Amino acid sequence: MSRHPTVKWTQRSDRVYITIELPDAKDVKLKLEPEGKFFFSATSGADNIPYEVDIVLYDKVDVNESKASVGLRNICYLVKKAEQKWWSRLIKQEGKPPVFLKVDWDKWVDEDEEQEPSVGADMDFGDMDFSKLNMGGPEDFDVDDKDEDDSDTDEMNEEEDPSAGGDSAAKV
Repeated sequence: MSRHPTVKWTQRSDRVYITIELPDAKDVKLKLEPEGKFFFSATSGADNIPYEVDIVLYDKVDVNESKASVGLRNICYLVKKAEQKWWSRLIKQEGKPPVFLKVDWDKWVDEDEEQEPSVGADMDFGDMDFSKLNMGGPEDFDVDDKDEDDSDTDEMNEEEDPSAGGDSAAKV
């Protein structure tokens, strides 16, 4: 009996990205048919547990323009759509999707947010891990540092505010 690995997906108007999360996959078999039938099988783990995915995609695809990449932690499949249009879901089957099928919210782009392709838009970054890049997040700033302008503003506000109490009301 085969198990189902977690399958994440996201789309653009011209392609679908399918990511099968299965670390150390062996004997990987992928099959994609023009009418949208997608099949995946592999084994994983010390006990060579079999995993399988057999789904029919929402619409037709271009098999010749689609490509797969088998990595150490997952299998990525770039599926080229036969027609450039947004799909309302990944699979043809209506109703609630199978539990192993999940939207990849990390890569999701809404249809109205998709931009026209520009220079470098189709660059393939492969298995690069961008999570370790330091992009200057909030943890890189010292919260105790106050700008001189901020401290002057605070002092001016105290002088102008008669409800501040003390001598500040008399200075006005």
